[in-house]
Amino acid sequence: MTSVSAGWVIPADGPPIRNGRVTWADGRIVDVSEGRGERHYDNAVVLPGLINAHSHLEYATYAGFGDGEPFGTWLGTHVVRKRALEFADMVAIATRGAADSLTAGITMTADYSFSGAAAIAAAAVGLRAIVYLEVFGSDPAVTAAQLEQKRQAAGASPLVTLGVSPHAPFTCSLEVYQWCLGLGIPVGTHLAESANENDWLVHGSGPLAANAAIMIPPTGKRAVQTLEAVLGPELLCAHCVEVSADDVALLVARDVPVAHCPRSNALLGCGIAPLHDFLEAGLRVGLGTDSPASTPSFDIWEELRTAIYVARGRERRPDALSAHQALALVTTGAAAALGRTGEIGVLAPGANADITVLSLAGSPYDPVEDPVVAAIFGGSPDRILETIVDGTTRYRQGETSWHEVHSTASAARARMLA
Repeated sequence: MTSVSAGWVIPADGPPIRNGRVTWADGRIVDVSEGRGERHYDNAVVLPGLINAHSHLEYATYAGFGDGEPFGTWLGTHVVRKRALEFADMVAIATRGAADSLTAGITMTADYSFSGAAAIAAAAVGLRAIVYLEVFGSDPAVTAAQLEQKRQAAGASPLVTLGVSPHAPFTCSLEVYQWCLGLGIPVGTHLAESANENDWLVHGSGPLAANAAIMIPPTGKRAVQTLEAVLGPELLCAHCVEVSADDVALLVARDVPVAHCPRSNALLGCGIAPLHDFLEAGLRVGLGTDSPASTPSFDIWEELRTAIYVARGRERRPDALSAHQALALVTTGAAAALGRTGEIGVLAPGANADITVLSLAGSPYDPVEDPVVAAIFGGSPDRILETIVDGTTRYRQGETSWHEVHSTASAARARMLA
């Protein structure tokens, strides 16, 4: 057995433990209690490995492309840039994204993958992942061919589960969604991310019209209403920003899990999702960083703080989202959204040994009063001391570096700028 300890252990499904220890064997946690472990960290907290509920590892070096453009033309800019890459480039970029995730304390990601490269990347660095292979179009037969090609490219790994992502209601028909949901594998999509989406679906107009060649015909309905026939607990929906009260009621009635991405939504000028309403209604919600295509980084700590800022600002209430509620968005809540309750996002006997160790030494929150508040507001990738996935250390500060990973990813970015 192996154990790690710190000044505080935050199990996520119960109160913090002062001077706590987490012990595991064969990739599973066997004990969480007071005590000193084989490895002890002063002025630190031990948390469940953090869960990123929505990422695009393959866009790790796309930062700044199309900044300030409307959502529709921004999307077109990325489509054009992506065409400059070979599959090996996509793997190189995705590996950078997976490495950056581990450095930030992320142990599990729900990744929407255009090419399948994200699955290879996650396996290479030991990041647990559900990789939703993106498909597009109106014909399920064409979609099936796309999915098979990407499955072959993605390969197989014990830490990676392959799913499918009908990209969005403006790029996939309802028949394609129905076909995907019939496969018996995880399914995720983008939904109601921008007003541009509703402009196209309802009126066939707006900035997305520039990409008409890769879109389905307008449905005459808003995004959520377009997918009404397929909404349910098995369809993970990222964003859900442009939603009416009726849309929210439908999401709640169908128990639709949501991935909330506040930095991406804000930087693209899409708006702020009604997170408080979602949580009050009992929706399963996880926090997602999206990708550097629309946000600066895979920094889940900055994402957590942004979630708090925008929730409190939107509701004009300091209690609209507490630090403890925010923690759930990357632990127990995210696990529930991904259908993995009890397996990840918690430090408890029987759960996967996915663990993050965060230093608070020298932060404004040291000495610690409330370890959850200290972690949420004081956490950052440069404070991650150790990231453990499936009982194995995948990142340790001062020992783990990915110089070649960074350089090959930068070379791939250069090709997109040529």
